[in-house]
Amino acid sequence: MMRTIFYALLTGLAALLALGTAAAGAPDTIRVRIVTTAGPITVALDRKHAPKTVENFMDYVDDGRLDGTQFYRTSRRKGDPKHGFIQGGIGMDARRVLPSVPLEPTSETGIKHSDATISMAHGADPDSATGNFSIMVGDNPSLDAHGDYRGFAAFGHVVAGMNVVKKILAMKSGGGRGSMKGQMILDPVRIVRVQRLNGTPHPTGRPKPWLINIRR
Repeated sequence: MMRTIFYALLTGLAALLALGTAAAGAPDTIRVRIVTTAGPITVALDRKHAPKTVENFMDYVDDGRLDGTQFYRTSRRKGDPKHGFIQGGIGMDARRVLPSVPLEPTSETGIKHSDATISMAHGADPDSATGNFSIMVGDNPSLDAHGDYRGFAAFGHVVAGMNVVKKILAMKSGGGRGSMKGQMILDPVRIVRVQRLNGTPHPTGRPKPWLINIRR
């Protein structure tokens, strides 16, 4: 009996050590390729400094929740239209959404909204980010945390394909309301697929209702 308990304890300890080793072995930088109809964009995500934000984004990547979505917004700076940001992701598609992730502000991560930075979009509630993201063209310090303003969660940078990002920024836009007025891309750019380039995929195992009724 004692021997059985002893071996059970050893087995449990080995499993815990294996989990710890796997977590420790996860890369601090995760590379992801966003394949769009305008061309590919490759981003390097800073898991070391923005772990919760990167984990959230990779849940969408590893589940395939970003495949078949769009870049739908171009926010050009007034008086300087070659700078601003583009926004894409699941939009309002509730079938793809996962639980919101708590905001990791720039004041904690140290990742600022500089040129080529990727950042999570959110609504009025700073802790409401899900599967929509933005890519900066030029510096956008107004999106950084300052004072009581928590800003947005920057979590990586584009390492290839900024020419594609700039092409999307320059696309014709209109429609929209409120802060998005005039910023909706008239012919949205399709995100064909989003691919993890390193590390081990960890799908959430949650249902994928957007795939129902797709005819092959």
